[in-house]
Amino acid sequence: MLSARREWQFSMAIAAISFILFFINLAPPGRDDGGRHARAVVTAVDDQHVRTNQIVKTGFQVLRVELLSGSQKGQTMTVTNQLTGKLEFDELYTGGSQLLIEYGLEEGQPAHGMARGHYRIHWQGLLIGLYVVLLVLVAGVTGLKAALSFLFAAMVLWKLFFPLLLLGFAPVPTGLVIVAVLTAAVTFSVGGLNRRGLTTFIGSMLGVTLTCVLAVVFAESFRLNGAVRPFAESLLYSGYYDLRLTEIFIASVFIACSGAVMDLAMDIAASMEEIKLGNPGIGFFAHLGAGFRVGRAVVGTMTTTLLLAYSSSHIFMFMLVMAKGLPAANILNAPFVSAEILNILVGSFGLVTVAPFTAVVAALLYRSGKTAPAGSKL
Repeated sequence: MLSARREWQFSMAIAAISFILFFINLAPPGRDDGGRHARAVVTAVDDQHVRTNQIVKTGFQVLRVELLSGSQKGQTMTVTNQLTGKLEFDELYTGGSQLLIEYGLEEGQPAHGMARGHYRIHWQGLLIGLYVVLLVLVAGVTGLKAALSFLFAAMVLWKLFFPLLLLGFAPVPTGLVIVAVLTAAVTFSVGGLNRRGLTTFIGSMLGVTLTCVLAVVFAESFRLNGAVRPFAESLLYSGYYDLRLTEIFIASVFIACSGAVMDLAMDIAASMEEIKLGNPGIGFFAHLGAGFRVGRAVVGTMTTTLLLAYSSSHIFMFMLVMAKGLPAANILNAPFVSAEILNILVGSFGLVTVAPFTAVVAALLYRSGKTAPAGSKL
């Protein structure tokens, strides 16, 4: 009962911290133009300034919209939709489309509006809500704790990690601290304030640390820099000339795999706990060997996890280089492809090694030979 109460108190603390982080703004000042945002519906469209060249459209649309939210709700205004000729950024609107509008005020009236894309926030909120409901239905209280951990991770990244990078903090040490905080929150919230949670945390951090070291070494060996990431150059042009893009890229490598590392560490830790509960008298080396065998089974399927995740997220890039008929050597040697190879393989090192790391930690923590109910205190 005491352990369950402590775990709930820990989860509530995570929720409270997430709530506080929501209202914190560490982003550097002077970057926001002060524009207002609102949801709006298109009532009329003027396409006479849109120029079409095969599949590329340039120019701009003139839209008449009615504001559906904000202090100017119900008012109408004219909005410009600038078309740059880049399909990944441009959107065309028709009558009845709902948009996110950015605008200013002129004599108390909305003016100088710009379209910022189809309004998707309500659908995103619905999807998140369905995900939380599914978590609770499938995993019960543990699912609720997982949802709180998800919220906490989002707040820490958005409200702390990204602003700290913009403020000039060292990306690699900052990334490691952020991963440690997130790993502690997730593992102790979901796994419990017990030896299972501690095992998961230590095993995860060992795997992430190895990934970090390898990312540092091979990013230098590959002669890669952070400019291979989308929007990196645009960020420099926004006035952040002193950003250490290569270090940010390295941090992104071990942060990206940390979730999968935690997942695998939790599997091993839970298995090691169940082995000990089922056989309280098992010796250290027998327990360790059982953990290694479990690790071999789960690692066999996890080794392709990052490959599938990263390659599918860059499917158009790989299709493009194939469509151009480039030789394999050219493709593999290209900076952006080399960056993905480093991302996949270095992340996989963390996944493969976290299983034996966690097994060793669990065997050490449970080595006393005495057993306790699941969820026992540290």
